[in-house]
Amino acid sequence: MSDQNGQSGLPTGKHTLVEEGTEFKGSMTSKCPIVVMGKVEGDVAGPEIHVSATGIIAGNVKVKELRSEGEVAGEVEAETVRISGKVRDRTVIRARALEVSLSTTKGGMQVVFGECELAVGDEPNKDAAIAAAIAPGQPAAAHAPAAAASAAGEAAHADAAPADKEGKEGKEGEKGKKGGRPPQPPAV
Repeated sequence: MSDQNGQSGLPTGKHTLVEEGTEFKGSMTSKCPIVVMGKVEGDVAGPEIHVSATGIIAGNVKVKELRSEGEVAGEVEAETVRISGKVRDRTVIRARALEVSLSTTKGGMQVVFGECELAVGDEPNKDAAIAAAIAPGQPAAAHAPAAAASAAGEAAHADAAPADKEGKEGKEGEKGKKGGRPPQPPAV
C-alpha cells in the first residue's frame, strides 16, 4: 500500500475504515484503500484492502492488492496477495503473486490454511502449455511427456516388426515368420 505508516503498515492517507467492533454486511466499493479491523461480509471491491490482526473479511473480494494479518474467507481475486493470518476452509484465492509470512503464536510461528484453493500466476492456457512443452530448445524435462508418448508408441509397434538375429527389421528379416517375444518393460 502506497501511503503507509512505518509501524502498522496501515494507510495514513485517505482510506475507508471498518473499525474493530464494527460488522458490515452487504456490498462495499471504494476508490481508496479499505482497512478492516472489524468484520466485513459480502462483496468488496477497491484498489487495496488491509485486514488487520483483529479483522475478518468474508465474501467475494476483488482488489489490486490484499494484505491480511487477520482472517480471509470466500473468493479473492487480486494482483498481489500477502497473507500472515488465517485462511478459512473453502476459500479460493486467485492472484498473480502470493506472499505468505509466518506469524508468531504461542511461542511458534505459523500460517493457518483451511481447506482452500490457491491459484497463483496467470490463468492456465492449455494450447500455450502444449506449445511450450514441445518447443525446440526447451530442457529435456519439458519434452518428457512427448518422449514418453513416443516411446509408448514405439513399444506398441515393436512386436509388429521384430528384428531378426542379424538386426534386420520387419518381415524382410523374418522371411514371413511370425513371432518374436512381446516387448518387455525396462528393468527398474
